Amino acid sequence: MKIQILILVLYLIGCSDGAENNQEGTPDGGVDAPVAQRVLVFTKTEGYRHGSISDGVSLIRRLGRNNEFGVDRTEDSEDFNKNDLEKYDLVIFLSTTGDVLNDEQQEAFENYIRAGGSFMGIHAAADTEFDWPWYGNLVGAYFESHPSVQEATIIVEDKGHPSTSFLPDTWERRDEWYNFREMSDEIQVLLTLDEESYEGGENGEYHPIAWYREFDGGRSFYTGGGHTDASFSEPLFEEHVLGGILWCLKRTNPN
Repeated sequence: MKIQILILVLYLIGCSDGAENNQEGTPDGGVDAPVAQRVLVFTKTEGYRHGSISDGVSLIRRLGRNNEFGVDRTEDSEDFNKNDLEKYDLVIFLSTTGDVLNDEQQEAFENYIRAGGSFMGIHAAADTEFDWPWYGNLVGAYFESHPSVQEATIIVEDKGHPSTSFLPDTWERRDEWYNFREMSDEIQVLLTLDEESYEGGENGEYHPIAWYREFDGGRSFYTGGGHTDASFSEPLFEEHVLGGILWCLKRTNPN
């Protein structure tokens, strides 16, 4: 009888462990627990591929677990269709590069934004879809060039946004600093670079590096940081990313 009880106890413990593991995530590590909001992280590349993508995905998953939003990651452009996109409150382009969506998929994404969906671009999201003008307007600018990775001084232009409210007036950090072209006049600039603090800046005295805007029915947020692996373990950059996500999820508004 004692042996039977012991076997039953061990069986129940095993079932409990299995249920907990299943609740932790999907096979690719995504959040599988019921949540009110879901985020899709898109990481397809047709050009340069950043080694920091995996660190970025890990950070966003962790932010999701700690802030009650689900996170899925895909590199399959076929997921850009009406039925799949409707599952998500936010789509994040994490260092995508090149031509990643075909015409039909582009139309589906445009319709998603026009229906009130949100977009967030991190780093090389600006180095993506140069032949799709709508996308360039959504992001707010296109990548032009960059110097080598180095430390620079960031000037906080707007502390009224959840992605910047906690930052010091100037923020020193090391990253790959993009120069931009075709920058929209309608972006709400959050952070600029002091080009005198590093070598290779080409945008001049006013060099935006993070911004947000309402666009075509939806919300758009972009940050130029995130080239280095270390970016996604920096407490201030983590909080900056989280603030952008929460604004895109419409949980908070600028002051």
